[in-house]
Amino acid sequence: MATQKSESSNKSNNKIDFGKETYMYWYETMVLMRKFEEKAGQLYGQQKIKGFCHLYIGQEACASGAASALKKGDKYLTSYRDHAIPLALGTSPNPIMAELFAKITGVSKGKGGSMHIFDKEVGFMGGHGIVGGQIPLGAGIAFAEKYNETGNVCICYMGDGAVRQGAFHETLNMAMLWSLPVIFVIENNGYAMGTSVARTSNVRELYTLGESYDIPSEAVDGMKCEDVHIAVSRAAERARNGEGPTLLEFRTYRYRGHSMSDPAKYRSKEELESYKAQDPIEQVREVILSKKYATEAELELIDDNIKIKVQESVDFAEASPYPDASEAYKDVYAEPNYPFILE
Repeated sequence: MATQKSESSNKSNNKIDFGKETYMYWYETMVLMRKFEEKAGQLYGQQKIKGFCHLYIGQEACASGAASALKKGDKYLTSYRDHAIPLALGTSPNPIMAELFAKITGVSKGKGGSMHIFDKEVGFMGGHGIVGGQIPLGAGIAFAEKYNETGNVCICYMGDGAVRQGAFHETLNMAMLWSLPVIFVIENNGYAMGTSVARTSNVRELYTLGESYDIPSEAVDGMKCEDVHIAVSRAAERARNGEGPTLLEFRTYRYRGHSMSDPAKYRSKEELESYKAQDPIEQVREVILSKKYATEAELELIDDNIKIKVQESVDFAEASPYPDASEAYKDVYAEPNYPFILE
């Protein structure tokens, strides 16, 4: 069975008024993620996008709620389900779509594809294809921020399957030992590929894994932007105050299979529909309408403009050239930057 439906650990969340600007940001970024991913799935079916492709549909609040809680200069990294976070941070859809098409105008010059989206300009330190491989990288980035006294934090996302990797436990131990400014986020969508959490461990409350290392840990309703924002904001404040890492378990759900090759027959239609009833976009939309932050017509106009924006990214990708063969030999090693000249 999948993870239980999300329940926020912060009972006072509904008393906080985030205001029109925040709700409109959540709505616009989540709709952009949703429509971008839907289009990517369609293009994959047309074989215009090849290789691996993992969609974020259903998990949008995990990205938007965190991005609204953090500040410019903070760093983000995640696993290979990585198209959405840079969209929430402001990366144009054009170079992301071009990367999916393996074009030279892509964010990784067409060399990374779906699983290796990067944009350091917005603080997105990449999607990483090795399960759990980004976890020690997140601690390393946080170590650099602490060493350089920037005041920035690093938020490191991972799936529920990644917590079975040894690197997860090694990293949590080191991060707590050195009081690193890092927020570890488990996006628990219930399944590691097609294997439910219940079939992989006796520990089903994944946030409790952090307690072994005395890391402040909590479960968060990952379908609610409000709950995500509050939990990340609290964790970031701790990190900036020198109090070390936090482990958050975002209880969320993906509506599609693990990847485009996964028919997701391991779960019931009823289970899927029960989570769609908690859709993060619809929850934010209802608040916007109830508080009269926007009308139905205004939201429909936003939807239409985002559709145009996504289609423009497709047109951009299709019109862009593939990398020249010589690109295979570039970006393999970093250019040396020695403080002295080698004879």
